[in-house]
Amino acid sequence: MKYLITLYATLVVTFSSVTSLAETSALFIGNSFTYAYGSAAKFYRADSVTDLNNEGIGGVPALFKSFTDQAGLDYDVYLETRGGSGLDFHLENKLGVIGRRPWDKVVMHGFSTLDSSNPNNPAVLINTTAQMSNFLQGLNPDVEVFLTATWSRADLVYRTDSPWNGMPIAQMAIDVRAGYDAAAAGAAAVKSVNGVGQAWTRAIESGIADPNPYDGIDTDLMNLWTWDHYHASDYGYYLEALVVFGNLTGLDPRSLGENECSGFELGMSRAQVKGLQQAAYDQLASEERVTAAPLVLPRSVQPERCVVAR
Repeated sequence: MKYLITLYATLVVTFSSVTSLAETSALFIGNSFTYAYGSAAKFYRADSVTDLNNEGIGGVPALFKSFTDQAGLDYDVYLETRGGSGLDFHLENKLGVIGRRPWDKVVMHGFSTLDSSNPNNPAVLINTTAQMSNFLQGLNPDVEVFLTATWSRADLVYRTDSPWNGMPIAQMAIDVRAGYDAAAAGAAAVKSVNGVGQAWTRAIESGIADPNPYDGIDTDLMNLWTWDHYHASDYGYYLEALVVFGNLTGLDPRSLGENECSGFELGMSRAQVKGLQQAAYDQLASEERVTAAPLVLPRSVQPERCVVAR
């Protein structure tokens, strides 16, 4: 009898563990552009995601998780990040952590200039993307990998000697995207590229974000960069998360609504949220990643959140 009771208890625990798994697992691999350095988003809702390095990070993964919750989607979201690193670091040091389970979807990116020692050269990104994708496919042959093409750095365009110094602010994002497109073409597991840098450009060109933080921020415009004009502000990371959300789910980011909870919790106005959602949608729609459609939310998300909307 004691054996039967023990066996039953074991089966119950096992069954509970299995049934508690989310429908979709998503892993974010990146650096400070993923963990949201320089903004309040860095530790935002860190308890909603699993930081595989146990550093208490929320960042872009937590924003993505919030969006999926509000959309009624069932995602388990994880992250593995290290500041100032490209995919080569994660390949050399973190495969033991990354390889603990198979993943359904993986979002990843390299260094902001494609190569930290040779800016605007995509060779390292192409090689490491292929290596990481092969490793991830070994864990799950059906894994979908999404590469995040990052934004134009104002410090490299306006102040620092770089391949982009003196160029239009949009040019760095165009060049970075070209590098990621080449990396995607060389890795079978890569489904598509998150056009984050180009969404930033759209926000600037649409007149909701300031193009140059060094000459002051115009009234009523958002500054997508943080204090170092290199990393993003809450606005910039929010826009990044919106693009990732739309690209991974196929859902129109505007369907989250101008009262979207995370934007409110990070202190954004409804007009700002609406503008950033539009910039994300415009970029995604231009690549046929989403279809314009309202989203009917099937359930409320934690009623204690967003009690007051602006």
